[in-house]
Amino acid sequence: MKVIGLTGGIGSGKSTVSQFLAELGAVILDADKVGHEAFKPDTEIWRKVVAAFGRQILAPDGNIDRQKLGEIVFGNPESLSRLNQIMHPRMYDMVKAQLEEYRRQGMRVVVLEAPLLLEAGWTSLADEVWVTTASESTVLKRLEERTRLSQAESLARIRSQLPSEERARHADVVINTDCSLDELKAKVKELWQRLALS
Repeated sequence: MKVIGLTGGIGSGKSTVSQFLAELGAVILDADKVGHEAFKPDTEIWRKVVAAFGRQILAPDGNIDRQKLGEIVFGNPESLSRLNQIMHPRMYDMVKAQLEEYRRQGMRVVVLEAPLLLEAGWTSLADEVWVTTASESTVLKRLEERTRLSQAESLARIRSQLPSEERARHADVVINTDCSLDELKAKVKELWQRLALS
């Protein structure tokens, strides 16, 4: 089984690349979904996050309000670091267990889509690291279209992340998504064919 670690900054086109890979036959393991799973009320992580950030981050139904939590941690490196120290070790175990399950099932290619693949030190889980990049203006335009964040909030999120150049240094493959969807699809297909041959 080949595991592709797919990462990139917010709005860099990860999910689109992931979707194209799924269409080509890859199994997608989305680290954000694993995070949502880990956040379920009364789990160990839920208790630790509430203890660290207070009950004001809870929605009326007892779930962690990711928006409220985001407002606390984005733009505050100390809080973000505290959250990551709680989340990453548990999520690593959950992702690793899921990858082992896919291996048992005989999957050929699994894409681990993880925004913080490098920051969390998860590269050991992947055979190859693919990084999506896009210019800041493209990212801002994408965020404006799909979120309710103000430009200042979008910039705070972009700037709280590892710079693209830094990510690219750790990549086996860099995919620039500053192009039409058709061009991007063609790039992904070419990379997929190379995978199938190897």
